Amino acid sequence: MTTPALRARGLRVEFPGTVALDDVDLDLPRAALTVIVGPNGAGKSTLLEVLAGARIPASGAIEFGDQSRAFVPQRAAVGEHLPLTVRDVVTVGAWGRIGPLRRLTREDRKVVDLSMRRLDIAHLGRHPFSSLSGGQRQRALLAQGLARQAEILLLDEPTTGLDTASAELNRAAIEEEIRRGATAVCVSHDERLIAEADQVVHLEAGRLRPAYEPAP
Repeated sequence: MTTPALRARGLRVEFPGTVALDDVDLDLPRAALTVIVGPNGAGKSTLLEVLAGARIPASGAIEFGDQSRAFVPQRAAVGEHLPLTVRDVVTVGAWGRIGPLRRLTREDRKVVDLSMRRLDIAHLGRHPFSSLSGGQRQRALLAQGLARQAEILLLDEPTTGLDTASAELNRAAIEEEIRRGATAVCVSHDERLIAEADQVVHLEAGRLRPAYEPAP
């Protein structure tokens, strides 16, 4: 059996007055798409943050070897008035890959350029990030994740609230990353992503539930 890209065991997260995650075990298959589904308040975003290393669980462990991770949060979780251009925002992904003390090489800049072209925002490179529409901002954040060139890509609602064209660009980018060999995990209500997933994880009240079955 192939070793999973990431293995989580016994994850527990507590907030004042509530348990957000309760003894969650999860394996992420390599070079595959896992979609986390469930009602609002189920703990989906919290689980993604723990998998990304952005939140420390009260107990439990995560194993992912030496693989790099890229975390793309919901656009509501990112300040919309940052004094940065769109290219600056995407370039943060490259810095995350090479480290803040290294200068960007020509190849690093090519990675940034390609990431922006894939999400159709290359023409917006000099625009202030705060001037973008909601769909454009989300595409810029995903381009930042692509520029990281990570082995594990963690995405929180990558298509929610977007127009049809923006959502399709994001789906295509995720599919291309998986073809590259990356492991992707998305929190999503997008039935297209759910139908295309290699694994669907159903979370409810902080606990994993039986296999998800989409509505007829």
